[in-house]
Amino acid sequence: MECREEQELLLPQETSKKLPLLFKQFCQESAKLWQIAGPAIFSQVSLFSMTVITQAFAGHLSDLDLAAISIATTVIIPISFGFLLGMASAFETLCGQAYGAKQYQMLGIYLQRSWVVMFLCSILVLPIYVFATSVLKFIGQTAEVAEKFGVVAVWLIPLHFAFVFQFPLQRFLQCQGKNNVVAWVSGGALVVHVLVTWLVVYKLRGGIVATTISLDLSWWITVLGLFVFVSCGGCRQCWNGFSVQAFSGLWEFLKLSVASGFMLCFENWYYRILIIASGVPNLNSSEVSVDALSIWVRVATELGAGNGKGAKFATIVSAMSSMIVGLFFWSLIMAFNDKFALIFTSTTGVLDAVNKLAVLLALTILLNSIQPVLSGVAVGSGWQSLVAYISVGSYYVIGVPLGIFLGIALHFGITGMWVGMISGTVVQTLILTFITIRYNWEKEAEKASMQMGLCGSMG
Repeated sequence: MECREEQELLLPQETSKKLPLLFKQFCQESAKLWQIAGPAIFSQVSLFSMTVITQAFAGHLSDLDLAAISIATTVIIPISFGFLLGMASAFETLCGQAYGAKQYQMLGIYLQRSWVVMFLCSILVLPIYVFATSVLKFIGQTAEVAEKFGVVAVWLIPLHFAFVFQFPLQRFLQCQGKNNVVAWVSGGALVVHVLVTWLVVYKLRGGIVATTISLDLSWWITVLGLFVFVSCGGCRQCWNGFSVQAFSGLWEFLKLSVASGFMLCFENWYYRILIIASGVPNLNSSEVSVDALSIWVRVATELGAGNGKGAKFATIVSAMSSMIVGLFFWSLIMAFNDKFALIFTSTTGVLDAVNKLAVLLALTILLNSIQPVLSGVAVGSGWQSLVAYISVGSYYVIGVPLGIFLGIALHFGITGMWVGMISGTVVQTLILTFITIRYNWEKEAEKASMQMGLCGSMG
């Protein structure tokens, strides 16, 4: 009895000793997370700003030019951008696991294999650029806008192919923790883009075609900058030059890549349905979305290293960090909901409409602070196909029909549509949470290690 009482008395002391250790581990994992997320946020904002700047300068050419480039940036570019970015997540999974397993030579092979698969698939997307004028006329747009839009779309084809090479290069470097390189190259390309676009619009009077070419040029600067770093000794362990091995195993790589592409497209176009239907600008937080980039790196690397506990802990820390960011923005919007829209407009009607939607916006941001973490876990673990099915069911079987029913049939308008969309996100988040909780991390870590060992022996 006395021994048992002594043990019970020691339990609080043992717990008090474990708490500082747990806090230290949390801080260490958070540092790893933000080493990835910080530069990734900066690079993504820089790349996104190029499109915004192009659109802003086009507005100084003519209203017709602004309309053409605006349609291109909200319809054409997101289609190829979303699909190819999703395809690149297949490379993220394999690259992160290979790096964790110390199969460094496979990273270069996977990079080249990703280029081959994504280039072939990108050709299939080209018709949306080539036949853009006909499509716009078919849906009822004026001939003048459709013709101008068609010209812009054709000149955006080089940008489309830049995505093919830039996305894998970016993830190739992020897997190795070389995020600062990506940030520096993206930031430098942004500076060049501002200068070149200003020169084209105000000094050379180049028009919409020259303005569009400046956007192509800036994205290709990021591609060339990253490739020069990789091929000129920046990644000696992981890049050994071009290899014919890149053309082996393409079918398996293709299946995973296409599933990844559709996974992201389903999520991307889900919210664009609301945007197109309502005319409300896209208010998603890019900082929160970038959490997915940091999650897949941490999870995939730990799984590849056979460290299931490390992957699980990385997920917990990432979820908590993302929730803190989400709660911050949620509090900000709730506190200044009556002043938030003043950043964009002074029109009384628009101000009132935005104020009424502030609660839904805050709730959406809070949900989107959790969902990208779970998507990041999915990418790091190779669940792309499963998540694609879950997304279809949650978004397009539940969310969209419910939104249409509430918004149109019950006459709740944009509020009803938004509630329906949020419902789809809630369903997807709950399902992914359930799967993540029941996930056997140690078993998957062993499986990833075995796969990497097999790949290394084959390589």
